[in-house]
Amino acid sequence: MSLTDSAVLGGPALAQERRLVTAIPGPRSQEFLARKASAVAAGVAHTVPIEAVAAGGGVVVDADGNSLIDLGSGIAVTTVGNANPRVVAAVQEAVAQMTHTCFMISPYASYVGVAEALNRLTPGDHAKKTALFNSGAEAVENAVKIARKHTGRQAVVAFDHAYHGRTNLTMALTAKAMPYKSGFGPFASEVYRAPASYPYRDGLSGAEAAAKAVSLIEKQIGADNLAAVIIEPIQGEGGFIVPADGFLPAVVDWCRTNGVVFIADEVQTGFARTGAMFASELFGIVPDLITTAKGIAGGMPLAAVTGRAEIMDATHTGGLGGTYGGNPVACAAAIAAIEAFEEDGLLERAREIGGILRARLESVQQADPRIGDVRGHGAMIAAEFVDPVTKAPDAALTSAVAKAAIAQGVIVLTCGTYGNIIRFLPPLSIGDDLLNEGLDVVVAALAAH
Repeated sequence: MSLTDSAVLGGPALAQERRLVTAIPGPRSQEFLARKASAVAAGVAHTVPIEAVAAGGGVVVDADGNSLIDLGSGIAVTTVGNANPRVVAAVQEAVAQMTHTCFMISPYASYVGVAEALNRLTPGDHAKKTALFNSGAEAVENAVKIARKHTGRQAVVAFDHAYHGRTNLTMALTAKAMPYKSGFGPFASEVYRAPASYPYRDGLSGAEAAAKAVSLIEKQIGADNLAAVIIEPIQGEGGFIVPADGFLPAVVDWCRTNGVVFIADEVQTGFARTGAMFASELFGIVPDLITTAKGIAGGMPLAAVTGRAEIMDATHTGGLGGTYGGNPVACAAAIAAIEAFEEDGLLERAREIGGILRARLESVQQADPRIGDVRGHGAMIAAEFVDPVTKAPDAALTSAVAKAAIAQGVIVLTCGTYGNIIRFLPPLSIGDDLLNEGLDVVVAALAAH
């Protein structure tokens, strides 16, 4: 599939081009940013200094008429394309029927439809059930609640480089202090951290990395005290870290042997992002519980916990829920987005995008050793920037390249525990020409620094 315009896979009828009619930010965006500074809490940051007014295909348009190539998808949210026609039509129909009843008060079919789809699509052929929530962090909180209730244990293990959210419990699970945790403690108790597999930096095989993690867990926590192990199959904010082959299966096997619930946090990796519907499939693992959000509903706020029926049913009646969890408009959007994933060739498209990204970045890496590693799957690819001699993380270069690319009309995001990674998360509706042009701009920015 070769995409050249937004009409193929969705989005409003926007010209699919990088267009700079002003410097970024332009005068209207500058006025808007002044309003933001006056009205919005300073802790709410922004990456791109614009006022966005429309988006679709592979572009975001600002109030000054600039059209920026979107290589971020709102942090892996608009995977089906911004304002995807299926999602727009479903939302318009749903919002005209009702905006809210609260599923716990007056339940409705779209919530059940999303649960049925997730039970069918998530890895494993065992009986499953689902509960819906508002955000990825909320899904993670509830997955931990469910695991604790099921096992009667309290301890939870997360990993180095993990990101699981910004609530109190999920901050405890998250590894990176700035900007997510610093000054916000004390954090939830009975959360422990184990070493993850980071092949570029630890040099360990999957089996070796798993043995190291398991040894720490057994010695410092004890399996009998452990309710759950939670990990992103490919770590997101931590740096798009792909574990060595065998690491995840070994951890899952240990969990099964010891009655520990294995939770896969697929908030960022889920829904075709990696070229599989869920990244767990890439590693041949079947989680006990899986958390999803971001790409689930084409931009509408929705999240889920899906898992083994006997674990999901461990909580007492009324123990799970929330006023807005599984909002009917968001559920309608999710059903439409899932139809797009299954019927519009998006898994194939993610793999095609991944091929383009990897080929280009690996080619640049051959000539520029400051790119220490290129990794990822599907439309979730990262480049790690380092000192070419010592491999020390180079956060300054990373920031400079990202800012230069944004100034030239290409939205890119940084990440990594050390702040030295540029992550590429384009919408699957982006065309090849636009994707390649965006990469041209990033490569030129690197060459200029």
